[in-house]
Amino acid sequence: MTVHELRISLDEVELEIWRRVQVPSAISLAQLHRVIQTIMPWQDHHLHEFTIAGVLYGIDDGESFDEPPEDERRVRLDDLATAGDAFVYTYDFGDSWDHTVAVLAVHPADPSVSYPDCLDGGRACPPEDVGGPPGYEEFLGAIADPDHEEHDSYLEWIGGVFDPEKFDVHGTNVRLGRLSLGRSATRRRR
Repeated sequence: MTVHELRISLDEVELEIWRRVQVPSAISLAQLHRVIQTIMPWQDHHLHEFTIAGVLYGIDDGESFDEPPEDERRVRLDDLATAGDAFVYTYDFGDSWDHTVAVLAVHPADPSVSYPDCLDGGRACPPEDVGGPPGYEEFLGAIADPDHEEHDSYLEWIGGVFDPEKFDVHGTNVRLGRLSLGRSATRRRR
């Protein structure tokens, strides 16, 4: 078995938000979607799609006027991308969160590691429904400035506190350990 080592970064935000993760090379794009939702973390309340070599992959919601995307459940990562390749994962077509997914390496799996495995990352994921990159910048400015007219309402909306610098690799791996991708495995402690 081989693994793809991916670096996933959120586009169009001032301070880079990123994750480095290893996934089984034979993972379907539908499974990769679930991994990305878990490691960022997003809440999976919105539509998404992958754009790889000019081809759209996703789930046909039946509401598009365009050609439906290729079915993400039927294609594997290792059939579409290898080391050095990059592609786009878009989440929430209203907020338009584009993620660049770069394949850093493809190598043999370590039998002592349960995959997917998050290796590293930087900064907290924006809150769901914050309004895309421009809304996130406005949100950050408001929560950092107690005199901002939206300061209190944004803090109440987010549950009282938001640290944009926080990323917890251990907590991310705990969530990944709960993610079922069609097989059971034990997770190596970090």
